[in-house]
Amino acid sequence: MKRFISIILVTVMMYACAAPAFAVQAEPEQTAVSAAAEENGDSAFIAFFDKLFAKIRAFFGSVKYCFVVKKEGVPNTMNKNAIHILKSVEDAIGDSFIITTEDGKVIAIDGGYKFETDYFIQYLRAVTGQLVPKIDAWFLTHPHTDHVQVFNEVAENRTNQVKFDKIILKYAPYDFYASINSTEGAEMVGEFDRISKAFPEKVQIINDGDVFNIGAAKITTLFTFDPAFTNVNDASLIFRMDLGGKGILFTGDAGVSSGNKVLENPEYKELLDCDICKMSHHGQAGVSKEFYEAVDPEICLWPTPSWVWNNSHETLVLLTPEVRAWIEEIGVEKNYLSWQGSQVIYPDQLTPDTEDIL
Repeated sequence: MKRFISIILVTVMMYACAAPAFAVQAEPEQTAVSAAAEENGDSAFIAFFDKLFAKIRAFFGSVKYCFVVKKEGVPNTMNKNAIHILKSVEDAIGDSFIITTEDGKVIAIDGGYKFETDYFIQYLRAVTGQLVPKIDAWFLTHPHTDHVQVFNEVAENRTNQVKFDKIILKYAPYDFYASINSTEGAEMVGEFDRISKAFPEKVQIINDGDVFNIGAAKITTLFTFDPAFTNVNDASLIFRMDLGGKGILFTGDAGVSSGNKVLENPEYKELLDCDICKMSHHGQAGVSKEFYEAVDPEICLWPTPSWVWNNSHETLVLLTPEVRAWIEEIGVEKNYLSWQGSQVIYPDQLTPDTEDIL
């Protein structure tokens, strides 16, 4: 069967590569108009095969990660308070969280790179028990590819596989990213603006101090964007989620400036004191030690590849060892590390020894 499928794919690819070459052979008397029309036809032809191959890749990706997720034993947590921290399938940097609530709501936070999409979808199917799962609220913390590409791929090409009700975010304006020479940020804002034209009614822009509920999860927004901060990561959302009797702080890739703005606001002193903290910027070069001291978490969530955790990149010198020392000094009782595998945490059943590494 595999051999048969391989022959089919090779044949299609050979035809796809050869056909445009045949198509552009023009007679000497070919006019500019007919040449342009033929060129447009070639483009449409190539675009057709690009979409075809994308669908083929998505199919095989779905099959592959269906077996991966099944092997991992991902639990169905619908109607339970649960926080899922998803691994990277290629030990890459990025954030990906799926949260379920006791009253049947599903929340996603970021999602990771585009190549994580098939794993994300299969994981979501296992968590919800639904063939076409629905996300009630999808938070996008900031427009970096390692955070938002899964959403972009789902919203543009996979709406037959995943449904979503709300997209919650506060991206800085396009001009902000352009002014600080953030090509990636500007590109991702442009992508969102283009994609979201198909569902403007689903976009929820939040601001500092907003408080709202997604079922049993209460959200308190502590920071969105300050134009005075010119570090892209300082345009990350920082928000608290109260779920299952626990306070969980999500920080995106927030840096020292945005973290300190929250820290210095007296109204947020009690809100910062949380049981669980998602480590900023994958656990290195994020918020300050003083910020983590104010949070004083019992448990930390690290969406961190092994090479960041171990500071073992070939060329980059990371601050992870320093941050790890801070966390140890603060007395954090448990660290959940995504590079060790996808994990689920039940906040209303939580003790420091509770864990489920999939």
